[in-house]
Amino acid sequence: MAKIANYKYSVEEAFRECFYTVPDYQREYVWTDKEVQQLLDDINEQIDGGSSREYFVGTVIVAPKAEKNHFEVIDGQQRLTTFYLLLLALRNLFRGEQQCQTIAGLISTSYTASDGNTCTCLKLEPRYENAAELMAKIVALDADPQATRAGIQAAGITSYGSLENLINAYGTLYRYLKANYEDTAKLRRYWGYLANNVVFIQISTDVSSALKIFETINERGIGLNPMDLLKNLLFTHVKADEFSKLKDEWKKITKPLESAKEKPLRFLRYFLMANYQIGIQRNEKESRDPVVREDEIYDWFTDKKNAALCEYPTKPFEFVRKIVRNVELYLGYAKGHGNDGKPSVAMDNLKRLCGNAFSLHYVLLLAAGNLPKTLFDYFLTQLECFLFYYIFTKTPSRDLERNFSLWADELRKIAALSDTAAQKRQLSAFVADRFQKNLSAKSGELTDALKRYTLYSMQQYRTRYLLAKLTQHVDMAYKGLTAAGSLGEYTVLQIEHILPNNPEKDLYDDFTAKNPQAPYNEYKIRLGNLTLLEKPLNIVASNSFFERKKIEYAKCKYYLTSSIAGLTPVGKNSSVTRINEKLLEFSGWSAEAIVNRQTMLIDLVSEVWKPKQLEID
Repeated sequence: MAKIANYKYSVEEAFRECFYTVPDYQREYVWTDKEVQQLLDDINEQIDGGSSREYFVGTVIVAPKAEKNHFEVIDGQQRLTTFYLLLLALRNLFRGEQQCQTIAGLISTSYTASDGNTCTCLKLEPRYENAAELMAKIVALDADPQATRAGIQAAGITSYGSLENLINAYGTLYRYLKANYEDTAKLRRYWGYLANNVVFIQISTDVSSALKIFETINERGIGLNPMDLLKNLLFTHVKADEFSKLKDEWKKITKPLESAKEKPLRFLRYFLMANYQIGIQRNEKESRDPVVREDEIYDWFTDKKNAALCEYPTKPFEFVRKIVRNVELYLGYAKGHGNDGKPSVAMDNLKRLCGNAFSLHYVLLLAAGNLPKTLFDYFLTQLECFLFYYIFTKTPSRDLERNFSLWADELRKIAALSDTAAQKRQLSAFVADRFQKNLSAKSGELTDALKRYTLYSMQQYRTRYLLAKLTQHVDMAYKGLTAAGSLGEYTVLQIEHILPNNPEKDLYDDFTAKNPQAPYNEYKIRLGNLTLLEKPLNIVASNSFFERKKIEYAKCKYYLTSSIAGLTPVGKNSSVTRINEKLLEFSGWSAEAIVNRQTMLIDLVSEVWKPKQLEID
């Protein structure tokens, strides 16, 4: 490691002696009003306490540049940038006072470059996005927050994200000083304490060593999340002239996740479990849990054996491209696309089943991402069956985490096979051993859950998914179709209460009198009392008695609903007669009819969500 120099600087000393550049590969300015306000309150508390002691605000890690006293900020840019914005606010508030000139020299000054020319530049310049232009504009305007924002807008500088954070921070700092140090004497006292007593330790060494020190200081994730720490860890394994290239590659990870409003740490966690053998057997007495928690991600990466497994120390760009590919798959899956990047009915079904409440299956999807499309699509349909059983029996996801991580190891090996026939055999064996056996064990539990199922047993989108799949299955059987299309046609239908949700009094009294052991409000929400119906028909059917509703049900284009009014006889041994054998028709609507229809639907469930063996040549 190169020579390391340590300096203790006060705020005034630092900005008098140093020029700071925040390189574009570093994290942008992310402090919000909360963090800025906390720093201000901490300093103010020291002043109010009458303390003349130094107030230590931590360590700043920098790497020297070619010009004397010029440094790249590796760690500490949030604090340095906030102090710099504080100097800008103080300069404006001290206008006409002696302190204004002193502070102005801490904001920008001239120096002699190596070629002998005189250069003038800011004492802190952020290089990410358009931050340098924005910061220069704030410095040049030398105005209050409102005028500053107006000047930035007039200059056509777009402010968003970290740039908006900079503008907001300047406003927070300015208003704080204005509110708490209303006269010049108080403001001078504040400036005197800030300039001389607020201190930090500046560690200076070459970029590679600085990044390693940063990694060591933050190895427990203090102040940064594992995604930020991983990025900086990778920078320690590339040459300085490759920083921009690595930064651009890294943005292909963070920007798409940010745009899709996906949680980066959740993705990173699933990426690890999908792509690497987490539960490595160390020796006969020691084995590792195959599940990685979010707060364990960085520790996992820095383990020497895991670093060798990922190969990021020797092949950082290949490692980043692997993550980029997984981001593409991950976001594609979230949109309902297959592993070929195109819309997929099977993936769309998974999306409708899982919603935003369940995402652990992405571990398996990422692990299986390299399967040929036909095998991947087959895997999706089997995974849907598996997840239906587990979700509708309300099995805790923690019971699946360990298995999914271990199963991902198996799926990666299958996906990596070059022999298609071998892939088919092994994938078929995987489905039989991992999915079918588990579903057989849970079939009784699922039946019990469905017997008790009501409109409020699960989120409504899942009830709609359940009814849509059943309705589609009956339609396919009625028409003799084998390939299922999108569920979109069905999920837009209205959920109809056959026994009305808001009955007239005479209907309520009639049902209660004829079904004394069946509470109306309980039976009206049972699965057997629910069906899908087009909105116009649903409006007409409204809260009528069953005899009136049957007229509207008969007009429905979906056979599961229209069959309630009466089955359609068509020939002998036709697709219609075969599905008719599994359906019921009703002359009246009672508690018994609701129970019987619920039993009928449960029987259909066993046909719809039934694992299938892969046909092997």
